[in-house]
Amino acid sequence: MAVLRARVAAVAGTVALAAAVVLTGATAAAAESATAMDGWGCSGAPVPSGNVITDYDPYGCGGLGSWYNRPVKDGIWTCSGSPIVSGYVITNHDRNGCRGIGSWYHRLVKDGIWTCGGSPVVSGYVTTRHDRNGCSGVGSWYQRLAKNGLWICGGSPIPPGYRTTSFDSHGCDGVGAWYLTRA
Repeated sequence: MAVLRARVAAVAGTVALAAAVVLTGATAAAAESATAMDGWGCSGAPVPSGNVITDYDPYGCGGLGSWYNRPVKDGIWTCSGSPIVSGYVITNHDRNGCRGIGSWYHRLVKDGIWTCGGSPVVSGYVTTRHDRNGCSGVGSWYQRLAKNGLWICGGSPIPPGYRTTSFDSHGCDGVGAWYLTRA
């Protein structure tokens, strides 16, 4: 029963976090401009701007569950459902982390970084390789700064000032790849 209550609280917390972002109109700029601080919050409470969720207590807040928030930094494990602060990507996954609800490893984006499936592609970057088994079985994508002459994976964003031309159906581990060129 405790496991079921923990799972329900985890799902409720994730839905509440997503709703808080949508309802408050939070933006990446607002997330970076606000002062972030450590602390526990009840499930459903908004995560302070610039913070991520790093721990979960299924018995906190009168049994409804609570989340520990702290400022984001390069190389931090976060719980599933945590916000991803602008400029960061997810590079690893632990299914058992964060007291069994799963955790994700956040890194500052850089040219030539493997990211987990579901990680954001930061503005100005493209995906150029795919590993179906990477990121603990979730699948991973290799992000590069956009430049003329790269083959990019199907589904990769195309930054302003670029366009795609030729297509290779075998590229990007069978996902397909497009040739990126300046517009």
